[in-house]
Order: sequence, then structure tokens, then C-alpha cells
Amino acid sequence: MNRRQAPGSACRVAKALAAPGEHPGARQKVARGRIVLFIRGGRTMKTMTRKLIYVLAGAALGQSVAAFAQQKPANYPTRPIRIIISVNPGAGADMVARMTSEILQKSWDENVIVESRPGGGGTIASGIAARAQPDGYTLYQNGFGLLMQGAAKRVEFDVLKTFQPVVRMTEQPYILVVHPRVTATSIKNLIALSKKKQLTYSGSSGIGSAVHIGMSQLSKESGMDIKYIPYKGSAPSLLALMGGEIDMAATSAMAAVGAIKTGKVRGLCNLGTKRVKALPDMPTLKEQGFNTVVANAYVLWAPAKTPKPIVLALNKVVSDGMNSAEYTKRLQAVGSDSADWVSPDDLKKELAQEYTEIEAAIKELGIKF
Repeated sequence: MNRRQAPGSACRVAKALAAPGEHPGARQKVARGRIVLFIRGGRTMKTMTRKLIYVLAGAALGQSVAAFAQQKPANYPTRPIRIIISVNPGAGADMVARMTSEILQKSWDENVIVESRPGGGGTIASGIAARAQPDGYTLYQNGFGLLMQGAAKRVEFDVLKTFQPVVRMTEQPYILVVHPRVTATSIKNLIALSKKKQLTYSGSSGIGSAVHIGMSQLSKESGMDIKYIPYKGSAPSLLALMGGEIDMAATSAMAAVGAIKTGKVRGLCNLGTKRVKALPDMPTLKEQGFNTVVANAYVLWAPAKTPKPIVLALNKVVSDGMNSAEYTKRLQAVGSDSADWVSPDDLKKELAQEYTEIEAAIKELGIKF
């Protein structure tokens, strides 16, 4: 028969193994990578031998060592890392890339360069990244744009075989902003106005972009008469809007918040599913009775065959950084939010499903490239 533990000893072990901030006297469940004991009233629900306790404690220590080793792989990085983006400086993607650069530099004390390669609806940037060596020194940041390039057959390679998703960093809706000459004060007013005179819009990097497909879906659902005018990213689109070249733009919340503050454009509608803290009074499309969602999540990609230890280390460091109090606050202040952690393998499965959905949307909407 197993020897019983001294009163309270199991509780002390639970306290040692519990994550910081967890109360060891509470009934716990087994979570990812965490060893916990089921405690009720200070006693274990099932008597444990000292041997098992030592095994659990050893496993917890082993996990801590493994996590530390994953934080920075051996011999990486030893030279600057570059993050390629497909937009101009000042766009939402640029802001996120620079935050990612900061996080990596602080964590690993190595330079991280953000390289802007706009044009071609994002295909110039993705093409450069696709040809890079899979050594962890060239990364590519993109949202759903990369999936759309593949689904629309705008690139010669299979995006899900050419790239390995590393980490989902942020999530944010697109915001519809209008020129002051547009008198509509709600999305329903805008629809009615468009039926009198076709409205022009832009907001991203070309035909087949998230904005183009999303607004096409809204047009089909609502009957709004709009025409897409392509520009090389959200920053040039906003400048065109401020100059009166187009009637409206759908742009990331991060870019929209700054543009609205200038007073040269007016925020009309949140195209996502929930309000953002930086624009708390702006209603969503869903609140106004529409099913279309135009949102984005920025993902960091690496060329396929990048060593797994490097991919896992980048995943952990960037996700931990974006979910820290400092960066969460900074993201929310500009209309975005940090994304929940997901492993690279699970992220790849999610993106494969999104890829299939994008293919179906392109076919349904009859978008030509």
C-alpha cells in the first residue's frame, strides 16, 4: 500500500508547480504544458506517492529548461533579420512590423530591419520572400493578402507550400472612412447615396486584396454601387482620399485612427465584428444588420523548410511580446489588438481553411484579375 502524504504536503507541491498567480487550493484542470494537482480542501483527491511527486516536479523543471532553450536557438540569430512588408511606411502593417522588430531586438539583442516592398498587389514582396533562404533571416509579414494572392493565382507558387506561418500577431477590423464631401452619416445613408451616384473607394494594395474582396461582398449584400480604384497600399489610398481623388477608403483600424484625427477624413463604419477601444462610438456592420466582415490578422511567415527550432522560438518570443501589457496597450490605442497564441502547426491548419474560403468567395463574386 502506498504511504500517505503528510497533511498539506500535496498542497505545497501544487504551490511549487502552479503558475504564478494561481491559487493552489482551487480545483485545477490540466492546461497546455502545465502540471497541476487536483486539490480540494487542502488535500489531494487521490493519494500520491513521493515518487510520483518527484516525477512531476522533475517534469516541470524539464519543461522550464525546454522553454528557455526554445527562447533563443543555438547560433541564431548571429546577424540582422529582415522583415519584408508589402505596404508603404505609415500603414497598419508597417506599424505592426516595427513593433515586431522592437520585440525581437529587445529579446535577442540583434538588429531587425523592416523592408518595405510595395506594389503588384503584394506580389513583389511575397516574391522576394519566397526566393529567400530558409534560414530565419528573412521573414515576411502579411495578413490575408498572401492567401488571396494564392487563391487568385496571382503568384506562380503555392503559398501554403512555399511559406511556413510562424505566428499570428494582431487582429483588427477595417474602418470605412469618407471624404468630408460625402454627406452620409451611416452605412445605410451611404448605400442610398451610392444609388444616386456611384462612389469610388480604395484602401489596400490592389485588385484581389482584402479590401477589394470584402467591399465587393458588401456591395453584393447591400446593393451599394461602388467602384474600386487601386493604389499601392493604405497610406497612398488615405492620401488620395484626403486630396479628394476618391470618395472613401476601407483601411486598417491602425491607419484609420490616425487619419481621422487629422480631421481631413471622417470615420463612418467599423467593418469588423466588434468595436475597437480607440473608436468606441463607431458601430460595426453587424450592429447595422449586415453579415459582411472586412477584417485582417497580421501573420509572420518564413520560407518553407526554415528550421523548426527557429520557427518555434520566433513564435514564442513574438506572441509573448505582443500579448505583454506594454504592446497590448499600444495596439489598442491605435485600434488593434494582440492575437491569442496558437502554435505554428495549428495556425497552418487555420490558414488552409481560410484559403479555401477565399477561393470560394473569389469564384462567387466573379472577381477578375
